[in-house]
Amino acid sequence: MDDFLIIGGGIAGLSAGARLSALGRVCLLEGEDALGYHASGRSAAMYEPRYGAPPVVALNEASGDFFFATEGLLAPRGFLMVGLPGEEEAFEGTAAAMRMQRLTPEEGRALVPPLSPEITMLAYRAEAWDIDTDRLLQLFAREIRARGGQVLTGQKVTAIGRGGRGWQARAGERVFSARHLVNAAGAWADEVARMAGIAPIGITPYRRSMARVAAPEGHEIRRWPMLFGPGESWYAKPDAGALLISPADETPVEPHDAWAEDLTLAQGIAAYEARVSAPVTRMLANWAGLRSFAPDRNLVIGPDPADESFLWMAGQGGYGFQTAPAASRLLADLAGGRAPALDAATCAALSPARFA
Repeated sequence: MDDFLIIGGGIAGLSAGARLSALGRVCLLEGEDALGYHASGRSAAMYEPRYGAPPVVALNEASGDFFFATEGLLAPRGFLMVGLPGEEEAFEGTAAAMRMQRLTPEEGRALVPPLSPEITMLAYRAEAWDIDTDRLLQLFAREIRARGGQVLTGQKVTAIGRGGRGWQARAGERVFSARHLVNAAGAWADEVARMAGIAPIGITPYRRSMARVAAPEGHEIRRWPMLFGPGESWYAKPDAGALLISPADETPVEPHDAWAEDLTLAQGIAAYEARVSAPVTRMLANWAGLRSFAPDRNLVIGPDPADESFLWMAGQGGYGFQTAPAASRLLADLAGGRAPALDAATCAALSPARFA
């Protein structure tokens, strides 16, 4: 029997497994044939400490030491907010919340030359970095294996029950047993809870769409900052010589292997084109992922109040990668009976007990 059985092989499950492996033997089950297949594999992940509600910001900031101490995880990017007439209120609110510096149009075009001459509302924050998501996923997976744990793909869990001294989960013809069950199933987190006889929290998956388009002709975009609209109404980000553009959509859906709709993609591209003088010429690829939120849009981390052997690591929304180091540490602290490094108010805001 293992000590921790983790359901979900995205950033939530792998980071949890790495931290929990210091407390006991870990077995992680991923239903797909590859790790990070769903939301984690479709993320334009950034590390921006000021991004999110206060409990998320606390996790972001507590994750900084890990990111900056681990070679190769971060690369400088920066954020440039671009506002149009009519967006003044949202622009001021976002700039204040993210502590952004106002730029003149000339300063903005020094960063992104094809910005439209009509753009006058610009704000910038240099303290934002790209995250090497694959490197981070593999780093956590290696840590689990190095401590004698298992990371198994193609193991879709179809039933969960009690057995002996802990939990049992069936995947195909195999039955896995452990003292603790960790629910890191992303969009499927409530389904896993129901299978285990635990009350669901109300975690809702929301579709987020992405288009990968050719870089504007004649422009070197590698050093461009990430562009976004006030209130995160759209964004565009350089990616390996191309440009990722999203309408920052949030459409509630049932858990599934998500795909992007043409009209939604067109809305994101139109928002970008309204702010630059270089139109999009061709789409190279597109996809969608599911960002899963609890009702209050904060993460859900820790033991379920009805059964402390059932651990939640869910509701990451759009913050999974940048919160992973601190979120997984919090889970391990709670599972190991240690005093968390985070303050009591933040821990309460993230606890599953807030929904009891």
